[in-house]
Amino acid sequence: MATSTSVPSTPSTGPAPDPSASLTFPPGFLWGTATAAYQIEGAAQEDGRTPSIWDVYSRTPGKVRDGDTGDIATDHYHRWREDIGIMSELGVGAYRFSVSWPRVLPTGGGPASAKGLDFYRRLADGLLEKGIQPVATLYHWDLPQYLEDAGGWPTRDTGYRFAEYAGIVADALGDRVKTWTTLNEPWCSAFLGYGSGVHAPGRTDPADALRAAHHLNLAHGLAVRELRERLPADAQVSVTLNLHHVRPLTDHPADIDAARRIDGIANRVFTGPMLAGTYPADVIEDTASITDWSFVRQGDTELIHQPLDFLGVNYYSPTLVSHHTGPAAHGSDGHGASDHTPWPGADRVAFHQTPGERTAMGWTIDPSGLYELLMRVRRDHPGLPVMITENGAAFDDRLGPDGEVDDPERIDYLREHLAAVRSAIEAGADVRGYFLWSLLDNFEWGYGYSKRFGAVYVDYATQHRTLKSSAHWYARLARTGTLPARR
Repeated sequence: MATSTSVPSTPSTGPAPDPSASLTFPPGFLWGTATAAYQIEGAAQEDGRTPSIWDVYSRTPGKVRDGDTGDIATDHYHRWREDIGIMSELGVGAYRFSVSWPRVLPTGGGPASAKGLDFYRRLADGLLEKGIQPVATLYHWDLPQYLEDAGGWPTRDTGYRFAEYAGIVADALGDRVKTWTTLNEPWCSAFLGYGSGVHAPGRTDPADALRAAHHLNLAHGLAVRELRERLPADAQVSVTLNLHHVRPLTDHPADIDAARRIDGIANRVFTGPMLAGTYPADVIEDTASITDWSFVRQGDTELIHQPLDFLGVNYYSPTLVSHHTGPAAHGSDGHGASDHTPWPGADRVAFHQTPGERTAMGWTIDPSGLYELLMRVRRDHPGLPVMITENGAAFDDRLGPDGEVDDPERIDYLREHLAAVRSAIEAGADVRGYFLWSLLDNFEWGYGYSKRFGAVYVDYATQHRTLKSSAHWYARLARTGTLPARR
């Protein structure tokens, strides 16, 4: 057993900040916002771009609410100058965007698309002109369909194709972009894409999901090696994980073991090889009836275990589980309804809603989970800085008759979660920055355009952008570094 299985038996909220006091963040703390290519770019068939797995999946009847696709999305491909202007108005210091793999490499045999790379060069240049740091994510779920046709992430060769793509993008943008992320939330790619099937490509094979997880890990390690060879010495390289804060329902040993199982597949199957150089023995044991893990070849974990400059952490809500003896409740874990589980080796685990208010996604609002998660990273991976690369909430926002969008619930959500971040910093967590998810309302994967996460309201019929009240609030925070007192 190489990585710890520390799972808290009871919630711990950490130090409670005075709600009547303002909180100041450390000097140099980076304030940013984030998006993903397929969710905002549109221009799905322009300038040589070929389909990704999400283009195909979203066109499959019944997969995405209302049959929505990312064909137009928020038309960022044509409106990027306007969107950079909005970011400048917000006063953010950084913008985390993802590069569309099928826009850069439209065919498996190459060559790279000059028009695709030029789009990201223009985007990075425009950000730099406004004093905004470009932060590039190489993979945010839009695998080229030609690679899925060849086997997708369960196939080892996909990891090597990713490394080649990473090198091409690094060569094109390395003189402009100083901060890089290899993968965004590989858990979703592996276990929602190939396990439960509620994300593209919609496959439902638990052994394939585990193979995909390993090849995503391998892709990360190979890509870090390519980036290090091609980028300037001062470049920052990271990976972003949606680390789950897993809580057992009770202190009963069976519930604690259920939390351990979920923690293994949610977190340690990635942090083990990426950050410690080995897969946890209990994860291999838990999934032995599904696969013998023979797809892990000698030397793989050494390739995966590459030095990182920081860890990107995405957080939305904690996960509450217990042991049960009935049929697995596969659709109750907050990741979409399915007859198939995204949790191989955990069929006897039940998922529960944590108490409290919820967002429009049905996710419990619980900032204490973020505090506990940051403290766990500090404990389990000392010396590794953290960036909050996604945090935010969907609410049922409406454009008012006065042309304004008032979203006080989102302001409250952000304030409480940022207060938890500030408490974690005070307790010793090395958190360097925070990226609000998301800059714009956008295509929310299986939910289509029915859920709005943006600080900026988008009228999808006209593409008109309206800054919500939370955007103006975040702008004041980004400019001052001071979290205002609770209203």
